[in-house]
Amino acid sequence: MSYVPHTPDEIERMLERIGVSGIEELFDSVPAALRRKAELKLPPALAERGLLDHLGALAARNISSASVASFLGGGAYHHHIPAVVDSLSSRSEFLTAYTPYQGEVSQGTLQAIFEFQTLICQLTGLEVANASLYDGASAVAEAALMAMRVTRRRKVRVSRGLHPSYAQVLRTYTQGLDAEIEPLELGPDGRTLPAEIDDDVACVIVQSPNFFGCVEDLEPFADAAHAAGALLVGVTTEALALALLREPGSAGADIACGDAQSFGVPLGFGGPYVGFMATRQKHVRQLPGRLIGETVDASGERAFVMTLTTREQHIRRERATSNICTNQGLMALRATIYLALLGRRGLRRLAEMNLALACYAREQLERAGLRRAYDAPFFNEFVVQVPGLTRKLDGLLERGLLGGLALERLDPARRDQLLVCTTEMNRREDIDHLVRELAA
Repeated sequence: MSYVPHTPDEIERMLERIGVSGIEELFDSVPAALRRKAELKLPPALAERGLLDHLGALAARNISSASVASFLGGGAYHHHIPAVVDSLSSRSEFLTAYTPYQGEVSQGTLQAIFEFQTLICQLTGLEVANASLYDGASAVAEAALMAMRVTRRRKVRVSRGLHPSYAQVLRTYTQGLDAEIEPLELGPDGRTLPAEIDDDVACVIVQSPNFFGCVEDLEPFADAAHAAGALLVGVTTEALALALLREPGSAGADIACGDAQSFGVPLGFGGPYVGFMATRQKHVRQLPGRLIGETVDASGERAFVMTLTTREQHIRRERATSNICTNQGLMALRATIYLALLGRRGLRRLAEMNLALACYAREQLERAGLRRAYDAPFFNEFVVQVPGLTRKLDGLLERGLLGGLALERLDPARRDQLLVCTTEMNRREDIDHLVRELAA
């Protein structure tokens, strides 16, 4: 009871008001056999300083990208976050920025979301974007559901180059529906093979760069999908690639989605991240989540409104497009500040820097006798064959390296394959160190 912020008198009055004799009576609905009576085996209480020392020691057992040279990628990317992103996003005006239920009162929040939507449209080459989703995985699943609504079909063709976690979330989202998920295989170069698209397919989902780092050409898939009356969903996990590669919209994608974590959102042990989705204007009514629009108020001043929110708890009920419950407003705000800070030219220069470092890593690995698994173009990550990889990875951490993602963890057939990612956070000497360790 020492952690309950009420006095014994207050507790007694509350119990009396609801007509029970004591706290224990509140748990009468729980079978007696399931109620634990034994004392919890906890160590003695610590003083504040001792507790902080203990928690600090526990935290120090974590290995983070700030304490070692990290070459991990695969959907979570270690990029520099300018101090201004933390400073502005932590201002008191945004500390409680969750979901604006009475949105027009929250003009600052709505403007930030509007700017986020605008930036996503510019990056994807599409006409309208929503106010973000939970993360890239849920964005892909929502895109598939949206395509099913638009086409009134139930089959989804999915490239095996899609992030495996995204594919799993897609299966989870659709398992209660009359939906059919069919794979599109990868070719020897690591890119998705073309396939015949039947007239019962709702959408084709292709990620570029794909999970193995290979840059895909979306246009042939768009042509094949459109010829069959289906939609193309272009997925991006490394959003920085959008600053350098062809826009999904100009390549024919009807929906572009993914994760904007690379834009000012810390790794954070896996989240929270910030999903995004953009589409063509003709499909706007099927967008999940929220859409913020610009208008003028009664005085003729610029104002922002929640234009569309087709959620089940609002006006659509059983006809809702989605039950997405938040717009990840704080993460979207961070991404917006980051993109506005770097601007078009700065973002492209950063993407070029990432590509240059990845090319340097590839060259050094090949000189050391380690070859790439695929020869397709790549952005900032690629798969390399490393004989005896498991044994070598065990010692990398001791030498200050997070060497990449061992793909055998995801697929036993990919023994000795390492997904290596470089960003602007990797120095050339870090890359040289990694190459020496892997080639040893």
